[in-house]
Order: sequence, then C-alpha cells, then structure tokens
Amino acid sequence: MRPIPIGAKGVFSLLVQPEHLANRFKDAALPPVLATPVMIMIMENAALNAIRGFLDPGESAVGIAVDVRHLAATPAGREVTGEAEVTTVDGRKVEFAVRASEAGKEIGIGQHVRVVIDIARFNERLQ
Repeated sequence: MRPIPIGAKGVFSLLVQPEHLANRFKDAALPPVLATPVMIMIMENAALNAIRGFLDPGESAVGIAVDVRHLAATPAGREVTGEAEVTTVDGRKVEFAVRASEAGKEIGIGQHVRVVIDIARFNERLQ
C-alpha cells in the first residue's frame, strides 16, 4: 500500500433498478424506494474507489464500520451517486466522509471505515 493522502476522493454511481428498492430487496410491505443497504453499498464503493489507486497488487479494502443517515427517498429510474473523501489514515485503517445524492439533492450522509487487506492472507483465514 502506498501512502493514502487525506482528501483523496472517489465516486460511484448506480441507476436505481426495481431490485434495489426496499419493497423488493427487504420486505414487500415497504414502499418502492431505494433500500438503505443499497445506498450504503453505493457509499462503500465510492470509498473503495477513493483509495483503489493507492493499493498494491493483491490488496483490497474491506468495510468495518458504517454510520449513515438516509435522508430522502429515491424511486427506481433515478441515478444515485456516492461520494467519499478520506478523512483519516491510521496504518491500514482508512476513514471516510461519505454522502449520496440524486439529481443534486443529498439523500444520505455519514462516515465509513475500511481496512486494507492482503487478499491471499484474508482468503487463507476463511479456510
């Protein structure tokens, strides 16, 4: 892993499909809006994209903490963009400020933490 600078940024966008909606992803009784776990996935992917260029071959980063608020509902057919900015680096632990927006409107905000891993060693531990 090369040094990860504070302020490194990443983005990830997703066109909301029916399978991303709370009433399909979680429970049929819920309204047909973007499920919170899917919004978190968008934020996590943005965070990984923020540091991907600093990872060595054979490395990745796994999420270990998420603290977000889902602020607004989003129906299918809309594009949601997640943004992440590195706020703290402590060894292999990287903290991010994350947000999600749709058509310029903030729909989610929070913090996220990832840890850089050696993929081969990580997979060995799963055996």
